Amino acid sequence: MANMGSIASLVMAVIISSGGDDEQTARGGISSAMKLWGLVVCHHSSPRCIPFPLRYACEFLMQAFGLQLNMELQLAHQLSEKHILRTQTLLCDMLLRDSPTGIVTQSPSIMDLVKCDGAALYYHGKYYPLGVTPTESQIKDIIEWLTVCHGDSTGLSTDSLADAGYLGAAALGDAVCGMAVAYITPSDYLFWFRSHTAKEIKWGGAKHHPEDKDDGQRMHPRSSFKAFLEVVKSRSLPWENAEMDAIHSLQLILRDSFRDVAEGTSNSKAIVNGQVQVGELELRGINELSSVAREMVRLIETATVPIFAVDTERCINGWNAKIAELTGLSVEDAMGKSLVNDLIFKESEEIVDKLLSRALRGEEDKNVEIKLKTFGPEQSRGAIFVIVNACSSRDYTQNVVGVCFVGQDVTGQKVVMDKFVNIQGDYKAIVHNPNPLIPPIFASDENSSCSEWNTAMEKLTGWSRGEVVGKVLIGEVFGNFCRLKGPDALTKFMVVLHNAIGGQDYEKFPFSFFDKNGNYVQALLTANPRRKMDGKSIGAFCFLQIASTELQQALEIQRRQEKKCYARMKELAYICQEIKNPLSGIRFTNSLLQMTDLNDDQRQFLETSSACEKQMSKIVKDASLQNIEDGSLVLEKSEFSLGSVMNAVVSQAMLLLRERDLQLIWDIPDEIKEASAYGDQFKIQQVLADFLLSMVRSAPTENGWVEIQVRPNLKQNSDGTDTGLFIFRFACPGEGLPPDIVQDMFSNSQWSTQEGVGLSICRKILKLMGGEVQYIRESERSFFLIILELLNLVQQLVEKSAEMLSSELTPPNCSVN
Repeated sequence: MANMGSIASLVMAVIISSGGDDEQTARGGISSAMKLWGLVVCHHSSPRCIPFPLRYACEFLMQAFGLQLNMELQLAHQLSEKHILRTQTLLCDMLLRDSPTGIVTQSPSIMDLVKCDGAALYYHGKYYPLGVTPTESQIKDIIEWLTVCHGDSTGLSTDSLADAGYLGAAALGDAVCGMAVAYITPSDYLFWFRSHTAKEIKWGGAKHHPEDKDDGQRMHPRSSFKAFLEVVKSRSLPWENAEMDAIHSLQLILRDSFRDVAEGTSNSKAIVNGQVQVGELELRGINELSSVAREMVRLIETATVPIFAVDTERCINGWNAKIAELTGLSVEDAMGKSLVNDLIFKESEEIVDKLLSRALRGEEDKNVEIKLKTFGPEQSRGAIFVIVNACSSRDYTQNVVGVCFVGQDVTGQKVVMDKFVNIQGDYKAIVHNPNPLIPPIFASDENSSCSEWNTAMEKLTGWSRGEVVGKVLIGEVFGNFCRLKGPDALTKFMVVLHNAIGGQDYEKFPFSFFDKNGNYVQALLTANPRRKMDGKSIGAFCFLQIASTELQQALEIQRRQEKKCYARMKELAYICQEIKNPLSGIRFTNSLLQMTDLNDDQRQFLETSSACEKQMSKIVKDASLQNIEDGSLVLEKSEFSLGSVMNAVVSQAMLLLRERDLQLIWDIPDEIKEASAYGDQFKIQQVLADFLLSMVRSAPTENGWVEIQVRPNLKQNSDGTDTGLFIFRFACPGEGLPPDIVQDMFSNSQWSTQEGVGLSICRKILKLMGGEVQYIRESERSFFLIILELLNLVQQLVEKSAEMLSSELTPPNCSVN
């Protein structure tokens, strides 16, 4: 590190699955053992501290790189196995068809089985080398060494012959360092050789000038590589397990073949000794050649692509069924016609003449478009466009005797392409027309990059098409070039653009930005997806409508609404803050009263006052309605007296009852008043008080009344257990609540009355507490029916009420079984 002048460094490890788990992972298993594959090292010539977020990002990058690298290594391993199996199959096929030397002299050879620099076969005392190999005398010396030192084994693999104990390794030099050998018989061997590792290393450093010298203090790429060469000298790349498995498999196949021939049962042409008569071979070759020729003619005649041929006079001597179908010219009529003069359009004559001249000289051209005439029933099509490859036809003396054309009909594609060119011209004429009737238009590809920017956009923004096309629309075009009003505007534009790319249409989205000169531009954005023929979205078209009177009015209304909402939020925040101070005073006064000598009635009044004060504090604390809307309201549950709750609820309605001269009917059994329950006391007070006050406001003043009834009940669950419920009923005579308030109470988004909003929020709070509310209108009265689950003690109240009812109904001197 000091030699390199590095003061600070950042080292990141590249971790992959260990070699032992690669195969398991490749077979669908889960790899658990990991190993270090390499390091990424960053150096700095001065002290430097990398902040944690950046280090964490680098670590994540290395993890992602490690996963990708691991997948690539697994894929390479699988491809290597497939290659080895395919090569093994071909080599075995050679052994069955040809002589044993075919695995060396033909392609593929044993060098293709595993990665090596050379290979050899020593068979029946003869040496067949391939690639970089030792000489025959050296190979005999190696065989003698193997016989003496490793005679008991079936083979040998090493990455260094010197380290393996071979005394003649120095004479082999760097060309042969590693060797793998397979024993076929005691006198037959297969060899694979590898050169030293330095030959396989690709040095990635800079190429220094030969005259440059290291100063001896710092380690430069040249000197460090020289040091590396000293380490890997006389050592090759190691032989992998998969490669040794392939060698061993080939060894077993060869052993079986040699054993069969020794027993006289082999069917392999490579092993069976015998000769086929020369005459039979020649006759067989002639028959095979004739069969192939007939088959080739049949294939050409029945081919699904157009094929035709000419002789040296440039007249047709071959015309298959497909070209006859395309042109409408039969085979009989086409034979003998001049290709250039009779069958080609005037504009293609020069091209075809040049093509024929080159092919008759043996120079073959490919992918040449020619325009053929049509005849008979196909004449109405006008022309046939064919892409042809010219092939020179030769006789047995290799003289060119004609030209064969193999083509592909592209008439349909040509017609479509011509239409596309015409449409593209029309598109450009419309989109880039400077006429003021053409709106500003820009387009995005699937990666949110600008792919279109018409003349109207250039005039509107001041930025030319060349400056914008290819740039990212989000953050670069609209952000750096055309500034937006804050990150919120950029986020909204990003959502609109990405949704449009995904296939969603947007119309008249308010969109404002600053042009190149700093002028504020207000517009309406319309975004539509761009689709391929198959319907897949590949981008978006965006149209801007410059602010008209209608747009300006809409924007002005939007600004007023936003301003009004902001003012309401300020008012609400102010009210919540200012209410806290008098509430603190009420709480303090109540605490002082608790320390005085009070009678029972006074103590009850104090409890009711304290409960109402805590209810107000809870409402101010939970002023945000978002928690209620999304169901995340936190309920503060505790044990409380149900009688205290009902006293606090009734106290909030008493003034209005007196003002409207209404009678309060109190139907709550004493055992319920004395009962304890478990839940959020002050949220229950808030909900019950709102529903009670709504009934008080809706009750008629003439002979009016409001009834409060509370009853316990049990609900049987599906598992056979019982759940305790309290049923509250707030009733009044007449029609009760107006219909618009009832509609607002059960609405989730639109409200027309202030009271309806309050009841809707109370209904949602009640639902969060596991309760429900119903509004029932009968002929003579209307009432709220509120069902609320309050844990514990309810079942006891129900049983106690049942006992009291039973004792009232049972005559004296009677018992109930």
